[in-house]
Amino acid sequence: MSAFKLSAGEKFPAMSVAKFGGGELQLGKPAEGCDWQMVIVYRGKHCPLCTHYLKELNPLLAAYNELGVDVVAVSSDTEERAKEQLALVEPEFAVGFGLTVEQMKALGLYISTPRPQESDSVFAEPGLFIINGDGNLQVVDISNTPFTRPNLESIINGIRFIRNPDNNYPIRGTFTE
Repeated sequence: MSAFKLSAGEKFPAMSVAKFGGGELQLGKPAEGCDWQMVIVYRGKHCPLCTHYLKELNPLLAAYNELGVDVVAVSSDTEERAKEQLALVEPEFAVGFGLTVEQMKALGLYISTPRPQESDSVFAEPGLFIINGDGNLQVVDISNTPFTRPNLESIINGIRFIRNPDNNYPIRGTFTE
């Protein structure tokens, strides 16, 4: 078990994974037209809560994009497993697959050994990272269970507040002695 966790305010460890539909997906580098990126790490095909969570994103995607936030999702699933799950999700956002154990560790994610009915390889538990225009972690949320995830509509309101220059809102959780 690893104790490493990413800290709010630090540089996001940019990495790439295979992109569903072809090419590579750059984690930590927003798509053209956006200056922030939200990276959602999900458990994979075996997780019905992940399918539901990803489905919730489609109708909210325009609100994220209006705030300048590129939204991507990634799992450790193989391309075939991702294809089966994404047929149910019909994502309008970019999805990556094949997240490696080394990448999971670099993101400070909890990693689980699967039960026989889940998968045939280890997988990452949920994580959500919002990377600001400077490439720093504005928001870090990781979980060791599939049923504790941030509300996607609340995140929109939070980003709207953070990005409003009148609020002068700093990255939270950065206190050091």
